Amino acid sequence: MKNPLSSDFTIGFLGAGQLARMSALEAFRYGMQVAVFSDRPEDEPVQFMTPHSFTGSFSRVEDMIEFAKACDVITLENEFIDSEVLLRLQEASGTPIFPDPRSFALIENKRIEKETFEKAGIPVTPYAVVENAADLKAFGLKYGWPFLLKSSKGGYDGYGNKTVHNTEEAEEAFRKLGGDKGREILAEGFVNFTHELAVQVARNEHGHVVYPCCETIQKNHICVAVKSPAPIPEEIQKKAQQLAVAATEAIDGKGIFAYEFFLTTEGELLLNESAPRPHNSGHYTIEGALTSQFENHVRAVCGLPPGSAEMTAPHAAMINLLGTDDRSARIDRAEEALLEKDGHLHFYGKLSSKPGRKMAHYTLLGEDASVYDRAASLTGKIRI
Repeated sequence: MKNPLSSDFTIGFLGAGQLARMSALEAFRYGMQVAVFSDRPEDEPVQFMTPHSFTGSFSRVEDMIEFAKACDVITLENEFIDSEVLLRLQEASGTPIFPDPRSFALIENKRIEKETFEKAGIPVTPYAVVENAADLKAFGLKYGWPFLLKSSKGGYDGYGNKTVHNTEEAEEAFRKLGGDKGREILAEGFVNFTHELAVQVARNEHGHVVYPCCETIQKNHICVAVKSPAPIPEEIQKKAQQLAVAATEAIDGKGIFAYEFFLTTEGELLLNESAPRPHNSGHYTIEGALTSQFENHVRAVCGLPPGSAEMTAPHAAMINLLGTDDRSARIDRAEEALLEKDGHLHFYGKLSSKPGRKMAHYTLLGEDASVYDRAASLTGKIRI
């Protein structure tokens, strides 16, 4: 690979949303050129930042060839593409892709992901592929109601997921998720837990760094806030970090990876999901860590040594700012949050807002855990 610290080095992002935008900002800081490929009809946040913008389908290698040949390395913003397509794109263009398509193939859908980590000895949440009404009923009998139905591929932020409380609801959700049209559907048992946790890991040929174990606060399957470090015993934090590193090694991952865990009422850690890219749970690292997850994303896939994941303050809180109104995007009533010492507002540059859409986030650093309540109060009046 060409020296990444060259003014003519181009990093390419498959996906053009806020995750790619925040990684692109770090690439620009290193003097790199940025190219982006979007599969959306509307303009996306990264497309305003670079002249090297391409559009088409994630399922057609032919659509992505010109983009790939314009890049020195390609990385992912999302996991909605198939590993086989990535492998063919890499072979056709000669441009390396990280995470490597063979690594991505080990976690590219929720079933494969769980099988991969089970084989590596990492505890996962109970699951089964369901193909018909009899499977749904059998899963409910075995693991109890309610349980969760998920599209094996493509679900996020409550899309592609449905909690079901009985056989009738399960059959209806199965149809709505496309199970009757051949889409693979996974059933996951509900876990009695005390905390939802996350850990990010950056890894490449130079080694790895692991970020603190943080707690994610979820509402309607959307992460609405993050507390770092998680308010749990230190030995459990370290165990989550060890499992995250083991999961990354299990797929020989190169890049930035995030792992979500349940801490059960019995004190057991269960790996719920992974992401081969920056993750919402790591947004606080922009100000809250010496090297953000986005900078380490760029470093890792470009073959640069990963930077320190040490926190810059004893505590950090991140509040996701979701759309409150259906309108052109703008932030109102943010003055108090902006005036706060060590408060940091990030607006993603999406053109339109709608209720529940991820539009921005706010990070606050502090000396103790009360920083979370302060951050929640400062952002409570904001409208987007």
